Amino acid sequence: MINAVKNRFALSHQGALDFIKGTVWSIVLNIALMLPVVFTVVFLEEYLNIAFGASDMNNRGVGYYLLLGIGFMAIMFWVAIFQYKSTFVSIYDESANRRITLAEKLRRLPLAFFSGKNLSDLTATIMEDSTDLEHTFSHAVPQLIATIISVHFMALGLMFYHWPLALALLWVAPFAIGIILLSKKIQLRSFKTGYRFKRNVSEQIQEGLETIQEIKSYNREKTYLNNLYKTIDQYESQLIRGELVVGGLLNIAQSFLKLGLVSVIIVGAKFMAAGSIDLFTYLIFLMVASRIYSPLDIVLSNLAVLFYLDVRIKRMREMEALPAQSGKTIFDPENYDITFKNVDFSYHNEKQVIKQISFTAKQGEITALVGPSGGGKSTATKLAARFWDTDKGKILLGGYDIKDVEPETLLKSYSVVFQEVVLFNASIRDNIKIGKMDATEEEIMKAAKLAQCHDFVHKLSKGYDTVVGENGETLSGGERQRISIARALLKDAPIVLLDEATASLDAENETKIQVAISELTRNKTVLMIAHRMRTVANADKIIVLENGSIVESGNHEELLSKKGVYSTMWQIQQESLAWSV
Repeated sequence: MINAVKNRFALSHQGALDFIKGTVWSIVLNIALMLPVVFTVVFLEEYLNIAFGASDMNNRGVGYYLLLGIGFMAIMFWVAIFQYKSTFVSIYDESANRRITLAEKLRRLPLAFFSGKNLSDLTATIMEDSTDLEHTFSHAVPQLIATIISVHFMALGLMFYHWPLALALLWVAPFAIGIILLSKKIQLRSFKTGYRFKRNVSEQIQEGLETIQEIKSYNREKTYLNNLYKTIDQYESQLIRGELVVGGLLNIAQSFLKLGLVSVIIVGAKFMAAGSIDLFTYLIFLMVASRIYSPLDIVLSNLAVLFYLDVRIKRMREMEALPAQSGKTIFDPENYDITFKNVDFSYHNEKQVIKQISFTAKQGEITALVGPSGGGKSTATKLAARFWDTDKGKILLGGYDIKDVEPETLLKSYSVVFQEVVLFNASIRDNIKIGKMDATEEEIMKAAKLAQCHDFVHKLSKGYDTVVGENGETLSGGERQRISIARALLKDAPIVLLDEATASLDAENETKIQVAISELTRNKTVLMIAHRMRTVANADKIIVLENGSIVESGNHEELLSKKGVYSTMWQIQQESLAWSV
């Protein structure tokens, strides 16, 4: 049963147990909520009989019924408390665990997944979808199941009490529920369409926030806003259509349900006129009719909510089913040579980016990747760190296939400085400490000074405690890059990946940073990318990539003598030094 609940509602094992517990308490609460009817029945049974002259009845007095009413209210109160704790509190815990599980899943996915996904889409799945599931499970699903079960208990009791009147009361329920169930496909289609339009709005807003600089620079505010308004109008129209469809079907079913009260009045009056039942029995069924249709209305409403829930659950399952990167968590190679063996790679099965490349970047040497833009240099570097997995071929580190090593374990051996620096909205100290979370203040200062950060940080009002803003928005490109280099220096890993590590620096700071990079790369495996030929001239090995393939390899002098792609690139850059405006 637990596994069935887990699979149906995408819950954890503990979440499924809590769900079952919450459902049981919801059943108890639904039964407890019938106590006012029981109270009324007991009261009427005595006083109606007295009113009709039954002299043998004992008058229990107002005090008895006052105590009975207080007792019933106490029972309902305590059952409601247990139901709340077992349903609402447990579901909130499950919602928190669900978000953590999804975040952990994302953490273990290859970067190829993120390159094909919109940020707002992922954020909405983790936050918005989880919130919707939280609300649905706390307010709808346990109550739905509990109501169905408790209504069956009540219906069974009524059938034993007087089955003809029970049939007159309940015959409408299967038809009303049937209207909702038969319209499931229509409702699902409406929910899916509305969900898609809602995501379109979120994505367009996210895109506007990310490209606000370009929108303003090219006077595209009006065009952007017009497109956004159009998307919002489409979403609004779909919402109205969806509400009309779902609301209309729900109202039809609920209106049909009310016919049961009419049939009870008519059939009960007929039986009473014929002398088959007394007034007391008639009144009991009228009172039950006033109560039993309320939970049935809840069943109808929650069935529609359950269909809406299925759309969200499907999204969760799709994410949970994604193949995550895995591998062994203990990795201690004898050396840190990186070897590419006939590696192929393409993004999302589109155009092949890397084609049958093979080379070795040796420990203690600098291996440079150069070539025209789009040649596959950055992709090869990221493949070396297992940010993606290869389509074919192998990448070995110290003789071990990196596909067999868990990514986080593998990346402990890497220091990475990419051209696109990512900083967190935290202090400069915390951004540097990402390289080594247990670093001492002395170690942080040493890395910052080597990376030429100390001088500009010292001038800030709060120094190393200065919060840099979202992705370091308060810093210049060169300052961000120097913090990234300080982070790598602090980590001091045996493998260093450099992708245009000095691209955002001025000539003076570039010269200073080269000293820091020399310190960073000493006796390590270095794989670097640079478009400035003078940056790679002293590399031990230069790999020339063009259209995803290796076209040349060797050191600086060897490649110049070949008069090939590298020689041409070198010559063009040397000539550009003499250009003037």
